Amino acid sequence: MPKERQLIAQPGRSIVVQGLSFVEDVVYIGLGVLLTIASVTLLWVAAKTFVIAIVTRQLQGQVVGLLDQILLILLIVELLYTVQVSFRAHGLLAEPFLVVALIAVIRRILVLTAEVPKLPEAGDVVFRHTLLELSLLTVMVLVLVGSLILLQKYSRKTSESALDS
Repeated sequence: MPKERQLIAQPGRSIVVQGLSFVEDVVYIGLGVLLTIASVTLLWVAAKTFVIAIVTRQLQGQVVGLLDQILLILLIVELLYTVQVSFRAHGLLAEPFLVVALIAVIRRILVLTAEVPKLPEAGDVVFRHTLLELSLLTVMVLVLVGSLILLQKYSRKTSESALDS
């Protein structure tokens, strides 16, 4: 490409890159606002449910539902953190997504184990499917935790080698 054409192309590329970066920032801000509203709303609903359960002395029957709501709030807050990191770094990091996935898997495990007492009534097929799902979820937890540990070790080694240089 002739040098004159490269000079003309560079300002055009720069404008496109700046425009796309602006759109990316707007989307991240919108996602952050929506996730914030969702998490605050869910927190309010969970707090209200908790207070009502305490007043009506039905907390024991509401614990699983409350725990599910709390883990959902935590999941949304972790997504909000992921959006924040992506906004700052203008890139994706794997660790926040792994944490979100881990919370989602643990949430599902807790809900399934809370339903275990009801399973004998549901039948043998439902019981086997639930045990299979719990087994797969357990494997997922092990894989996700292992991945997080490996990523942290890798990032620690990378930062140590950067300091040594």
